Amino acid sequence: MTVVLCSIMLVVFFAVMIFVGFYTRKHATDVTGFVLGGRSVGPWLTAFAFGTSYFSAVIFVGYAGQFGWNFGLASTWAGLGNAFIGSLLAWNVLGRRTRVMTQHVDAKTMPDFFGKRFNSTPLKVAASVIVFIFLIPYTASLYNGLSSLFGLVFDIPYWVVIAVMAVLTGFYVIFGGYMATAINDFIQGIIMLFGICAIIGAVLMDNGGLLQATKSLAKVTGDAGWEGAYTAFLGPDPLALLFVVILTSLGTWGLPQMVGKFYAIKSEKDIHKGTVISTVFAIIVAGGCYFLGGFGRLYSDKIAINEATGKPLFDTIIPTMLSTLPAIVVAVVIVLVLSASMSTLSSLVLTSSSTFTLDVIKPASKKEMSDKKQVTIMRLFIVFFILVSAIIAIFKDAHPEVTFIAQMMGVSWGALAGAFLAPFLYGLYWKGVTKAATIVCFIWGCGIAVVQLVITLAGIDTTGWGTVLSYLFKSSINSGVVAMVGGLIIVPIISLFTKKQDQKELDDLFECYEEKTEAVAKEHLK
Repeated sequence: MTVVLCSIMLVVFFAVMIFVGFYTRKHATDVTGFVLGGRSVGPWLTAFAFGTSYFSAVIFVGYAGQFGWNFGLASTWAGLGNAFIGSLLAWNVLGRRTRVMTQHVDAKTMPDFFGKRFNSTPLKVAASVIVFIFLIPYTASLYNGLSSLFGLVFDIPYWVVIAVMAVLTGFYVIFGGYMATAINDFIQGIIMLFGICAIIGAVLMDNGGLLQATKSLAKVTGDAGWEGAYTAFLGPDPLALLFVVILTSLGTWGLPQMVGKFYAIKSEKDIHKGTVISTVFAIIVAGGCYFLGGFGRLYSDKIAINEATGKPLFDTIIPTMLSTLPAIVVAVVIVLVLSASMSTLSSLVLTSSSTFTLDVIKPASKKEMSDKKQVTIMRLFIVFFILVSAIIAIFKDAHPEVTFIAQMMGVSWGALAGAFLAPFLYGLYWKGVTKAATIVCFIWGCGIAVVQLVITLAGIDTTGWGTVLSYLFKSSINSGVVAMVGGLIIVPIISLFTKKQDQKELDDLFECYEEKTEAVAKEHLK
């Protein structure tokens, strides 16, 4: 019964995705249409595109299981941080200014923004290289957890699951570009909203309801060693939880695939609506995922253990929780996780291909490139990036002893956010940011990530580095926060002592914020 239900739902799901790809192909005939949907995307599509790019299967299967196990119900704070810092505050702080300035300078990607904001082609190329190096392993991580979930229902090889997801995603992104991605993200987002609510309800009922499940969790001592640790307000380790909240919430401000959504939104009123929609979406999906993961220790007797570390295999926690649920719920979960993975994958490969084409290939080309040729090249790179990410995921599954890939995935988020967040944020608001400060931040963010990678791969003992340094490099989560927060401090300090940009250039850049616009009274006060 479960196999039949899942098969039917997947066939319908795939058919809708393919139809959307064909339907939107007319929007993808030029560069602006293919990359940004013609900068005319409404609030619902933009907000759902933002949310579904934010919350992938990595969140639902990996992070929800891992952080729920470590912090219990307090892991819900991570979801709320994602909603109020990663969504609400991000839209309010970045949304309008990003849309206005990127349109003013005709920037279509984040590296393109850096190049035009600081009048530096080398800076644009450097940012593109960083995106290329760190976005590919992040893309490959989106397949994590799919094998264990599909294993609940289908007896098929993992590589088949990856191949189907990769081919289908590539199909609709290649045909329809950003608009196909946005519409499919909206559909996938609706599935995620209803799916997470249904799953939470089913898991709680399976444990006697919310009150009984919470009582049972309160009796678990686990690694904390004291009863009530996993139902406590801030959990057993508040400081570690804070680092998780900062990384997963503030980090989105510097990720190219997230910020790119603000480039394409249609109007002022759409930003207001999109802010509300995106925040509510994040509260339900992210808050729901982490809340669900908080009950993971109720299944400790069934969860697979990593023999090398003695800790649970975190990617198996959520699938284990779902294994006893009714067939219809399992079918919803399969489609939900596939939706979450595909929506983020489509956003990442579109970002990677457009960045590499517009910021590396086009500037290096000696001949003038038409819009049609640029779109063709982007489509070829979409195929390339999807193929590479799928091969990495399959190789990683077949060779778990190759730890470099897994660790590269872990540091990708911190490296990108650490390198880009500070110069992008300050660059929108402050004329005093310098090119030198931006270069230093690029080096800082990537450097911290490389140091963390070396420490983890080489098994370096950091206890002799002192209490603070030892803690800050304890994991890629902690070092990612160091990279981001450090960048926010470094950029203004370096900017004070380095060569300023030409004043006329700055005035021309920032005049877009002073342009007079007319609006009805219900939308803007006099």
